[in-house]
Amino acid sequence: MEYRRLFAVLLFMTLLCSAFNIRDNFSARSITLFNGKDLSGWDIYIGSPYDTVQNKFTGTPLGLNNDPLKVFSVVVEDGKPAIRVSGERFGGISTTGSYKNYHLRLEFKWGKLKWHPKRNAKRDSGLLYHAVGNHGADGGFWLRSQEFQIQEGDCGDYWGVAGGIADVPAVRQGENKFVYTPGSPLLAFSEKGPNGRNCIKNPDGEKPYGQWNVIDLYCLEGTSVHVVNDKVTMILYNSRQSEGDKEVKLTEGKIQLQSEGAELFYRNLRVEEIKAIPKELLN
Repeated sequence: MEYRRLFAVLLFMTLLCSAFNIRDNFSARSITLFNGKDLSGWDIYIGSPYDTVQNKFTGTPLGLNNDPLKVFSVVVEDGKPAIRVSGERFGGISTTGSYKNYHLRLEFKWGKLKWHPKRNAKRDSGLLYHAVGNHGADGGFWLRSQEFQIQEGDCGDYWGVAGGIADVPAVRQGENKFVYTPGSPLLAFSEKGPNGRNCIKNPDGEKPYGQWNVIDLYCLEGTSVHVVNDKVTMILYNSRQSEGDKEVKLTEGKIQLQSEGAELFYRNLRVEEIKAIPKELLN
């Protein structure tokens, strides 16, 4: 009887450790993108202010690494260092280095503050990857890139940003909505294409307001996988960008986090080069 109990305990511990290893699968070669002290290794770009009288963005952008309002800052949240995004002005904070073929993990939690023009809208931000080109290319705020949407109820959606294009297995729902559906034909999503530049995630993996969410992004050549709290919400293929009348590969670039009218916190940002995407994520 004692042997059986011991065997059961050992089996449980083995399974527990296996699950832990899958969840915490970074090696000593991984890189911490946020040192917990300051914003070294990051660039900040702040666009034009929003005029609540004219109801539009107008005026001169604050530009590169000029952030007197502290739209991006380092704080302690829930006892740990985090990057606070105030949301007061639209803009982005981007890594100074570029990355290709990697696994990125970060955690985020929504704050309380909301600002015009999204004061009465869903809380919104975004993880932009393969970010290239000029700051402010999209709307005067963000780099050309692929977007892993971070928005209340929509975490894991895809948006092509300032010329980003991807193919996603999806089906049309309604007049102009497309939902990620594994096994369906690949549809191209782009700003100028007939399907538009947005594809909706499936399933929903976001936690309730006030809780920390874990985001995993896997990128290998032209393929990327969006994972929200251990749920694969979308797989994208053939990442590329528009260059005039041509389309060229987009498989490498900076990582940018958006400020888009809502306060939130990011922490535990980590990236590691990979040679393959785990098979269990692609099945």
